[in-house]
Amino acid sequence: MDTTREMKEIEAAIEGILFASGEPVAVDRICLALDMDKPTVELVLQKLADYYSYERRGMRLVRMEDSYQLCSAPEYADDIRKVFEIRKPAKLSQPALEVLTIIAYYQPTTRAYVDQIRGVDSSYTVGLLLDRHLIEECGRLQVPGRPRLYRTTQTFLRAFHLNSLDDLPEMPGMETDGQMRLGEDGTVLDDSNAE
Repeated sequence: MDTTREMKEIEAAIEGILFASGEPVAVDRICLALDMDKPTVELVLQKLADYYSYERRGMRLVRMEDSYQLCSAPEYADDIRKVFEIRKPAKLSQPALEVLTIIAYYQPTTRAYVDQIRGVDSSYTVGLLLDRHLIEECGRLQVPGRPRLYRTTQTFLRAFHLNSLDDLPEMPGMETDGQMRLGEDGTVLDDSNAE
């Protein structure tokens, strides 16, 4: 009986932490705060996620890589917007989707690499994606000029309902061995032409 009560208290504590945060919280931080092992915390998180989903609650517990966040259930988005008078988020343009796709599949990558694949200047679109927090700067390439490297963010994972980048669908016609990549000197490598 004490174990059941203890489990309920642990669930309530984790739920409170996630609710108060409003942001994704790393599993390791929860473990540290509650002085618990990772498998137990992950079990409780999964139990909470299943509960919200099965009971059709107004919240969902979303996993993003090694972090969790409480979010409103998507089926109530219109009702929530009405209450808070939130406009629907602006849809991404075709160029923005192209740039985001390239960065998602080839990250970390430079704007020059994106430009080379698209054949047009992508600086405005990269800036737009940075403003929307769908991508972020993650360092610089070690070549002359030291161009910035970009990668996707947790906001990207949340927006596209992905747990991790491993959930990205396979790109049609692109096999792992045939993908273009950046070399150490910043040049584009195309392994598909190698003999």
